[in-house]
Amino acid sequence: MHNPRAHEGTSLQSQPPPEEQNYGAAAAHGRRAPVLCVSRKSPAKRDYLIAAVLCYTNLINFMDWFLVPGILLDIQKYFKLSDGDTGLLQTVFILCYMLAAPVFGYLGDRYNRKIILGAGIFFWSGVTLSSSFISELYYRLFFLSRGLVGIGTASYSTIAPTIIADLFEEGKRTTMLSVFYIFIPVGSGLGYVLAAGMAGLTGDWHWAFRITPCMGGLALVLLILLVPHKTQRRTAAHRALSISGTIQVAAEKPGVHRPAKTTWCQDVISLAKNWSFVWSSLGLTAMAFVTGALGMWVPLFLYRAQLVQGTVSPCLQETCNSSNSLIFGGITIGTGMLGVIAGAEAARRLRKINNKADPLICATSMFISALCLYVALMVAKTSILSTFYVVTPRRQSTAIALQILVSHLLGDAGSPYLIGIISSAIQTKNDCSSQWSFRSMQYSFVVCAFVGVFGGAFFLLTSLYIEEDRKEAEQL
Repeated sequence: MHNPRAHEGTSLQSQPPPEEQNYGAAAAHGRRAPVLCVSRKSPAKRDYLIAAVLCYTNLINFMDWFLVPGILLDIQKYFKLSDGDTGLLQTVFILCYMLAAPVFGYLGDRYNRKIILGAGIFFWSGVTLSSSFISELYYRLFFLSRGLVGIGTASYSTIAPTIIADLFEEGKRTTMLSVFYIFIPVGSGLGYVLAAGMAGLTGDWHWAFRITPCMGGLALVLLILLVPHKTQRRTAAHRALSISGTIQVAAEKPGVHRPAKTTWCQDVISLAKNWSFVWSSLGLTAMAFVTGALGMWVPLFLYRAQLVQGTVSPCLQETCNSSNSLIFGGITIGTGMLGVIAGAEAARRLRKINNKADPLICATSMFISALCLYVALMVAKTSILSTFYVVTPRRQSTAIALQILVSHLLGDAGSPYLIGIISSAIQTKNDCSSQWSFRSMQYSFVVCAFVGVFGGAFFLLTSLYIEEDRKEAEQL
């Protein structure tokens, strides 16, 4: 029978026992792993085709994330929501995504990943399509639908990268994962563009939720036809190819002893003592807080600034002008791609002269963005135009899970709602006018500028500990 992974040209002269074929850090504990001789042929064309399907679906995934912000003014007017209730839309989405991600990560390590991916795509596409038919009387149902979409997208975001990691060897894997993740800012920007474009083209914002399900249907067909039913899960040994084409587990090397297996609680305690991990996690949380709030509210904020300037009229018709979302979406795509590429290149060059390059680049970026944000907020009334490896490998899965949990829970899960609540509180204490509608959002965004400064400080603190923690991790 044809082996779906045979085309990779990978032959194992000595197969590890079944219990050592598990994907993840739990593999090969307490045993001497055999030497594996692996050919170094380049990946087959089908591997790149599979990766292309996964990248395309990742694009749709993040387009669905930002459909709501792209037509936020229409949705707010349709359901008659306050700023606080409107911010809760994205908070519900992120919370459901955050809570579901570990569950799908667990399932993906133990069951057929293709089936889970297919079910997730079908589920979130179906819910997105259904949400376009919800009437204004059932706004709670619309909130529920966003939460369900968050659960569906979590199934994809947690599992798809592991398939790409299993398709390619070390050299190609980093490149392909970088391509996969570049579709995050591209998909986010296209979400704004698609939502605003469809609302303007059809005169009905509901159509924004009827395009990505069609794209999801195509992704599901491509997944079924092109992605193998079973993808070989590589062990840590498979992923550590040496130049000679053979690998050896560290425990086999003379004088090197594998650390004793630890419990999850012991791993968490150890991570809490790793200051590089703690400070970088807080820095990521600050970044998520700022990007989550801005991603949700900026198009609406720009509209309110234009109202104060008198360049646009109040939206009284069924579909509002969404040109700000189109512009913001385009900026998100361009600056997102530029930021990823420039940041990676800057880190690559600076690492040669400074081992602390990564946190220093993050800190500098956060400080600059906080300053620019504050300046943009202050002048928005008059001008719209101005507007890492420090953890031991056996704890990396736990570290990533905790970092995702903290950054979402304290970051972008709550920031859209918090900004909305502050804005609503300010509006209730002042006149109901376009002037205070703008100022309430303006004052709320100042919180993001200060959080950005704290994020830069957290990354600076990371740079003080990163070399020591990195050396300690390499020794374990």
